[in-house]
Amino acid sequence: KQRYGAPRLTDELRAQGYQFNVKTVAASLRRQGLRAKASRRFRPVSYRKHGLPVSENLLKQDFYASGPNQKWVGDITYLRTGEGWLYLAVVIDLWSRSVIGWSMSSRMTAQLACDALQMALWRRKCP
Repeated sequence: KQRYGAPRLTDELRAQGYQFNVKTVAASLRRQGLRAKASRRFRPVSYRKHGLPVSENLLKQDFYASGPNQKWVGDITYLRTGEGWLYLAVVIDLWSRSVIGWSMSSRMTAQLACDALQMALWRRKCP
């Protein structure tokens, strides 16, 4: 990311043969009004107290399937890209552990999950 704060800049200067300590480099950066661009730690947001009905847990942690198309599971996650956030919805067959349907969108909507399920139904030739 090529972000140079006082510690990293001090290491670079020492590698070039200059003898400065971190405090001297930090003071010099402050005098010049320079600051390293620090990346903020990403914290996901979850809305667990939404008050909406939650679907029943039909699998009850039993993720074993003895054949294809017996148990499908799905999930939605978000990915940071250079252009912003993208949401990815996937449907996985627990027998083969393979992704059988997926959909991406810049917005997390019900249609995103429906599109992933529609792809899974189409790929598995279900009515």
